[in-house]
Amino acid sequence: MVAGAASRDLAADDPRGWHLGGAATYSALTLARLGLRVRALVGVDPVAAEARELDLLRAAGVEVALARLDRGPVFENVEGRDGRTQRCLSECDSIAVAALPAGWGHEAAWLLGPVADELGMEWASAPSADAFVALGWQGMLRTLIQGAIVQRREPARDELVARADLIGVSLDDVAPGTTPAELIRLIDRQAVLVVTRSDRGGLISAPAARDCDRRRSWHRYRAIPSDGVVDPTGAGDVFLAAMLAARLDPSSVGRPPGRRSDMRLAAAAASLAVEAPGLSGVPELGAVLRRMRRRSTRIPSP
Repeated sequence: MVAGAASRDLAADDPRGWHLGGAATYSALTLARLGLRVRALVGVDPVAAEARELDLLRAAGVEVALARLDRGPVFENVEGRDGRTQRCLSECDSIAVAALPAGWGHEAAWLLGPVADELGMEWASAPSADAFVALGWQGMLRTLIQGAIVQRREPARDELVARADLIGVSLDDVAPGTTPAELIRLIDRQAVLVVTRSDRGGLISAPAARDCDRRRSWHRYRAIPSDGVVDPTGAGDVFLAAMLAARLDPSSVGRPPGRRSDMRLAAAAASLAVEAPGLSGVPELGAVLRRMRRRSTRIPSP
């Protein structure tokens, strides 16, 4: 079960002037193309509701339900030497848990992918107590004001963060100087935290194997180089969804269970996702397995 709003990201290479994006769309398509059964509740404004990218999800086998919004998020992304600058052209209405179709609240695994803080705290109690919950933290770390540059919001522990079993965030989403150790203090002791650093790889923090105290293990993963970056949007969402797929059903993605296998599958999927614009970059399982054989980049110094 995937939930979150679709965004419209301005794009000069599309006749419409935009691509459909958002963590929920990238995540749902990734999970489906890796062979999992997926239901997705996608928040859409009237324009996004007609987007052809929604047919990509359906063609991949995603069961899509639309939560109709008066306002959906619209972003202008500008890549520069110092990273991405993002301008908000439209804010986003909240998505209520009541928008879930009947029977969708009993899924064993959930991925909550807000893009504009549209999933309120009521979503923390939507999954059953024994459901596995992944959370894309990025969309909760933005302050959106229409017409203004998107500002970072300081990470905080709240009900959604406390409920999550797997949390993904990029160091680009938090204030410069924020350390992974500071983020760890905000999450549940049993949760896994994935901190991505684009083509520099990243870190994964998990509870220690022996649960005798509050110690955690840290693992650095290597990025797998792409054949060229066309559009970096959604790479972190693809990484998190691929890691979730590997943890939920390793056999479906052709991998033995284990953290290193999870990380490599996710790194391969993310390296492919940036090679085409928008959702068209989300890879099929065969391409991911082939990319996994590619030599990783050197792990950089922290």
